[in-house]
Amino acid sequence: MRAIVTGGAGFIGSNLVDALLARGDGVLVVDDLSTGKEANLAAALAAGADLRVLDIRDGAALTTLVGAIAPEVIFHLAAQIDVRKSVADPAWDAGINVQGTINVLEAARAHGVARVVNSSTGGAIYGDAELIPSPETTTPLPEAAYGQSKLSAEGYLGLYERLYELSSVTLRYGNVYGPRQDPLGEAGVIAIFCGCVENGSQPTIFGDGRQTRDYVYVGDVVTANLAAAGAEVGGPINVGTGRETSVLEIVDHLAAIAGARDFTPIFQPARLGELARSCLDIRRAREMLGWAPEIELHEGLRMTLEATRALRPQ
Repeated sequence: MRAIVTGGAGFIGSNLVDALLARGDGVLVVDDLSTGKEANLAAALAAGADLRVLDIRDGAALTTLVGAIAPEVIFHLAAQIDVRKSVADPAWDAGINVQGTINVLEAARAHGVARVVNSSTGGAIYGDAELIPSPETTTPLPEAAYGQSKLSAEGYLGLYERLYELSSVTLRYGNVYGPRQDPLGEAGVIAIFCGCVENGSQPTIFGDGRQTRDYVYVGDVVTANLAAAGAEVGGPINVGTGRETSVLEIVDHLAAIAGARDFTPIFQPARLGELARSCLDIRRAREMLGWAPEIELHEGLRMTLEATRALRPQ
């Protein structure tokens, strides 16, 4: 199979690229390298993947590239993911997450791409949901421009399916963590805390630490993408674990794994708009994709911490 992975130099995208290559697929990565890193693709490029440095907001260039490559599937992961930046400049956020997605869909339509697998977000779309774990039928209540732009992008996938019969599916992720997530970049709390373990600093918790999230390991997210590409189901599908974990529990797990005697968090005031609870109902993924997460949190944290240590200068 020939595949294009937008955002393929990023954290999730590069792990997906590796998995595609491992099963023998041809892979072209499209990434503007604004947050993605070519270093994430070192092994993939050596194994035959190709990289084109291109901004998905350049619709004409993207359409030309898709026509030249003629992929059977596009995995669309390129996005603006910084919640605080999205609130500060919602038009810029939408230019990437909405207009960029439209450009991907238009390129796919123009050149007969068989399937588009879109990456989206669960918690940021559902917002302060009444039902936990939250199913895909939850009324969307985004509390940041990022969640609103990802929801809008999903709407365009539905539009292109109705107008042009373009086969697509959206995966709404929980809080993804794992190797290659940059603790100094637009990272989740696990990557940041792993960085704290390695540099000997104390983790900072905003609020009381009892806020929960659905933490899903990147390897499980990759297998969900592969399953979605081979399925016929459309619409949104949650990809998480269906289990809530508090920030305090993450601290305790990492301290135990690292054998850190003094990994006591520093508490700061809660940040405006932060959700108290977020967790995804994954029954649709089980039923429609035959997918379920395999990596337990403690094991995933151990592998993530090991990967962080491997990057430490010797």
